[in-house]
Amino acid sequence: MPRRRSPSPSSSTAPRNRTPQPVRVRRRSFGDFVKAFLAFVALAVLLVGVPLALATQAGWPLPETFEPMEWLKQDISVQTFLSILTFVVWLAWAQFTACVLVEMKAALSGVGVPGRVPGAGPSQLLARQLVAALLLVGATAASFAPGIGQLGQSLEDSQRPAVAAAAQQTPGFFAQQQEQAADTAAALAEQASHAEAAAGSSAKQQGDTKFYRIQPPEGRHHDSLWEISERHLGDGRRYKEIFELNKDRTQPDGSKLSEASLIRPGWIMEMPGDARGGDLVEMPDEAPEVSPEVQQQIRDYDRTGDHAQGSGGGGAAHVSVPEQRPAPAPAPVPGTDNAGHQQERQHATPAQESSSFGLPEALLAAPLLAAGLLGALGHRRRQALWQSAFGGIGGRRGMEPPTPAGDAQDVQDALLVGADPEGVRLLDRSLRGLAASLAAESRPLPTVYAAWLSNGDLHLQLAQPSGKPPAPWQLGQDQTFWMLAKDDAARYEEVDTAAPFPGLVSLGTMDDSRLLLNLESVPGIVSLSGSEADRAAVFASVAAELATNGWSDRMTITLVGFGEDLTPLAPSRLRHLDGIEALIETMEAETRQRRGALGAAGHDSVLTGRTGPAQHTRWAPHLVLLAAEPSAEDAVTLAELAADASRLGIGYLVGTGSGDLPGAAWEMEITGEGKLLAPLLGLELDAQLLPAAQQRAVVELFTDADPERGPDGPGNTPPFLVDISEQGRPAVYARLVGPYEIIGLDTPDGERSALLHEALALLLLHREGVHPRVLSSALWPRGVTDDVREALIERLRAWLGADPDGTPRLGTDDTGRLTLAKSVVSDLDVLRSLYHEATQGKGVDSRAVRGRLLTDALVLVRGPLLADRPEGRYRWLTHEIVDAQLPLLVADTGLALSEFHLEKNRAEKAIEAIDAALRTAPADERLWNELLRATHALGDPARLTALAADLVGRSGARGLPPRTEALLDELLPTWRDAVAAAG
Repeated sequence: MPRRRSPSPSSSTAPRNRTPQPVRVRRRSFGDFVKAFLAFVALAVLLVGVPLALATQAGWPLPETFEPMEWLKQDISVQTFLSILTFVVWLAWAQFTACVLVEMKAALSGVGVPGRVPGAGPSQLLARQLVAALLLVGATAASFAPGIGQLGQSLEDSQRPAVAAAAQQTPGFFAQQQEQAADTAAALAEQASHAEAAAGSSAKQQGDTKFYRIQPPEGRHHDSLWEISERHLGDGRRYKEIFELNKDRTQPDGSKLSEASLIRPGWIMEMPGDARGGDLVEMPDEAPEVSPEVQQQIRDYDRTGDHAQGSGGGGAAHVSVPEQRPAPAPAPVPGTDNAGHQQERQHATPAQESSSFGLPEALLAAPLLAAGLLGALGHRRRQALWQSAFGGIGGRRGMEPPTPAGDAQDVQDALLVGADPEGVRLLDRSLRGLAASLAAESRPLPTVYAAWLSNGDLHLQLAQPSGKPPAPWQLGQDQTFWMLAKDDAARYEEVDTAAPFPGLVSLGTMDDSRLLLNLESVPGIVSLSGSEADRAAVFASVAAELATNGWSDRMTITLVGFGEDLTPLAPSRLRHLDGIEALIETMEAETRQRRGALGAAGHDSVLTGRTGPAQHTRWAPHLVLLAAEPSAEDAVTLAELAADASRLGIGYLVGTGSGDLPGAAWEMEITGEGKLLAPLLGLELDAQLLPAAQQRAVVELFTDADPERGPDGPGNTPPFLVDISEQGRPAVYARLVGPYEIIGLDTPDGERSALLHEALALLLLHREGVHPRVLSSALWPRGVTDDVREALIERLRAWLGADPDGTPRLGTDDTGRLTLAKSVVSDLDVLRSLYHEATQGKGVDSRAVRGRLLTDALVLVRGPLLADRPEGRYRWLTHEIVDAQLPLLVADTGLALSEFHLEKNRAEKAIEAIDAALRTAPADERLWNELLRATHALGDPARLTALAADLVGRSGARGLPPRTEALLDELLPTWRDAVAAAG
């Protein structure tokens, strides 16, 4: 990965500490002194002039004695109004004075966020800016940066935000705080600029040793050894020398440096002798403005130098792999009985399966992405189904979703196999439960850089220590890790709170741990280098998961330079912009808007807006994925926008061919071998990708499910029609609509019966064929070995037997998928065939045939699908839409039969048909409307009134649907009065 170069002067406007560069020493300008003088004058006028004027001109507005009854008896005059106005001005002055005191105390102490004066939003903002301007050039400017002694305190103290100053979190003060940080560096520069270079990078001489203190977060940017080395040694790759000098030495807070990627604010780093730069401290006598406490800490640390040992490794960063608990030993999976379903091993990754049968490995290895896509696809298909039924879009095109073929079929199977919906559910509930617990304790959400999923446990890596987590969360390997065990996560219930970290997105796996990076918390831009095709696969994966994940409420994802075809995945989330110019214009406006909104709401970041009473605002993130490499000028502009982005809930992922991008806080590289490298983060991941071919297939699945896809959409022909004549009697007949029964086969052994019945039901619902991997993942969601799967398939083949001509009833097609012979039929197949024949076949030309077929179809309906399925089984049905198709099919059959009877004025028969359909589809509004028409045809107003009253009672507080209400107005204009009288 190319290292970052020091930026050219042309890029000097990039945010400080975003682009590694020598520290710029900012001198106080004449304008700074003018601002400070004007601020002093303004404060003097407001704090001293106003009360003096009030005291001399208006006096004290309240009476000298406290006699409320006498006050009420007095006449209301002009003087009364003047007294009230004077009192209001006194109150405003007192409030502003309190704001100045609060802001002055926070600025001088450098500890914590300033308290909020009740009802003083604009006043406190004015006070904050005046105090900042006054102190900007004052002798106390250096006190805005907290001392080392105030950082790295005990666990209880670490609950306070370790920020450089309270105003750093305020939109109107952010730029000034950056200037103050630069002035602080300038103050230290005057003590360190005369140091002589030592002869060798590790030379150490008493009285000539240079030290660097790890800086507190600035705009949520944290120091790293790489950037320290880049600034003070001229080469980021020399971070190992700093690591060598400081490894295993006791820091002021009692901890030790053990990994180059784990450094904390307040730690002291001994520097090589040739280090240069404005924020180095040369001890013991060359830093007179450093507090005595800090001087003593550095002296104590200096004495531990002889104990430094070990070798460096890893990149300086703030993301590291959590320590993993030993994975529970998998229970044996017997291959000869049904116990295999109960003794499931832990969820197996595709690499643990010996064969993929040609399914796309990229999706098999992405369980969270696959679960999101599968859930969104199911929602889209259900939406199309209901729209086609109730909206009449394109006739009845959505009744039978298209059967995927080719790459789309392979991708759909890969989604079914790879998806881990249970993992998504646990992640979502765990994060929301954490947010709810913190809100109950009146604690803010911590800034989370990353989440790791390891052996079912969830680890959150925080930007800084945030105290003890609420139960059942525990501290992890150090104070920056919060961990939730899998068993504890399973006990979380649904909570009504905003998703706290919706910007989490999977990047890949490392050491059996899956990394999710929180894009909206990154202190700057995340850059991605590599070949264009490899970068495109990463961008597509990130965009698809963000658009469909289950642990966020809503967000905006802007795609630039790619992804126009991805918008069908989530039209409400994804938007595509044509170029960088449009992106910059959009983001400049949104950045201003968000800063203003946060300030008006009194929040310091979007995280505080997602908890507590204001969480209804949600503060949804805006994540920008820019695949096209920006020009140098545009890159600087983006860096400026990203400087404050993490506080505003905005994240940037930007592609680059060179790897050198101004403002890049974290740099990553994707290799041709599928490795995602991030040296500064100490990471080497097996990247999560969505290659171009699979991306097209995924998009095809979604566009085919779109109810408005155009006139070439699929028709209403079922994918499998059976011979409904006497000659078409099947050899094996399964009744799925209602209690599960099988006719034509002997019942297998009790221990094997349930598993074989479930496998046969899956095959019957997918006459196009079922991939062996899909079958095994449906029966054993947590994984199973190949030998167990093959044993089940052979047992199922033996149970089904063969047709009279010797053809096995369980076969395999050209793609390797398992298929059933036409002699194996379900009642659902017969129901679909009867309805199709009645409405599009022989029943079209023969009224008698149509009535008989519809009557026979309605007789087949005995209840919901697989009504008596055992607890814990058939979990794969959640990915199917047959549970939505069946009620619609039954409703259509009942409506068609009712229409058949009403043509001959047989209203009672029509009512019987509707009642039969309502037992399976009680929520179908069309059936109720048809029932009203049939009842009206009886000519019995009392019966129609009773039905109207029943409908009103069923509708509850929501009231009748508009179409039903309009129909009642037409059929029975007096129904409101009649229902009210009856009720």
